[in-house]
Amino acid sequence: MDLVQLLYFVRVAELGSFTRAAAALGVAQPALSRQVRLLEVELRHTLLRRTGRGAVTTAAGALLLEHGRGILHQVDRARDELAQMRGGLAGRVAIGLPPSVARALTVQLSRAFQAQLPDARLAVSEGLSTSLLESLVAGRLDVAVLYNAAATPDVEITPLGREELLLVQPAAGPPGGHADSADGTAPTAHATLAELSQLPLVIPSRPNAIRMHVEGALAQAGLSPTVAMEVDGIPSILELVAGGAGCAVLSRQTVLSAQRPEAFRLRRIQAEGGAGLQIALFTAVSARRPATRTQLALLELLRTLVAEEAAARQKLQF
Repeated sequence: MDLVQLLYFVRVAELGSFTRAAAALGVAQPALSRQVRLLEVELRHTLLRRTGRGAVTTAAGALLLEHGRGILHQVDRARDELAQMRGGLAGRVAIGLPPSVARALTVQLSRAFQAQLPDARLAVSEGLSTSLLESLVAGRLDVAVLYNAAATPDVEITPLGREELLLVQPAAGPPGGHADSADGTAPTAHATLAELSQLPLVIPSRPNAIRMHVEGALAQAGLSPTVAMEVDGIPSILELVAGGAGCAVLSRQTVLSAQRPEAFRLRRIQAEGGAGLQIALFTAVSARRPATRTQLALLELLRTLVAEEAAARQKLQF
């Protein structure tokens, strides 16, 4: 399989157009079409179907696209590692973050990465822990941040920290016998697991890690959640909560990064033993591929940012 042909196919599939892919790659469209066709002949599969609006992948094309991204990423990684032998921290690092972590850390991480590793490139992806893990194993990601992760023969994990999950309610909602915070973001009186189980929740669908963690905590107390809506998107969840459709369970930083954090009040969830409801965060890397120096630098930077955020949270008065 020719890498140039694979690159051309991936770009057409991603951009959905031979014309846009040719422009992005800087090649003539007839030459691009010919190379993709040669790839189809070699593999004995039709990979792309032309439509009035461009090109879409067939079932075989979708499968090759999944593998092709990982293959091209590994080729780039090999080039980067060879370049690093000449000195300096360079190359491209792809990291995957859960949506709530991405909202809290992406801007800080990107700025710090650019400042400390000016010759390197950072690519940030968002996704559920399950999909991030699949991308890591397939080679499309170099580093992933996962909730409640477990080591496997393919993946090495390292504890990163713990994130407290809070009950998010509309600031203008019906009174619950608790005073709202002054700015809508400082947690007020505690909510028990029993109370949480009775509240209508706007929560992601399974197998979202936060959803599974909340259900697990309730199950240990012999309780189950009252699910009002299943919504797989933090902006939509926050908008629904602000409008009074229900409550949510999210991190404080997720709410602070919302467009209108003052629209919410936060309450600590009193879990077993009286502690707040917390979920563990881990960094994950491939156990099959050695980490580059640039990836190790990213991991250290990530640990520093998370530690600084944890220290800042401890200064808050709940």
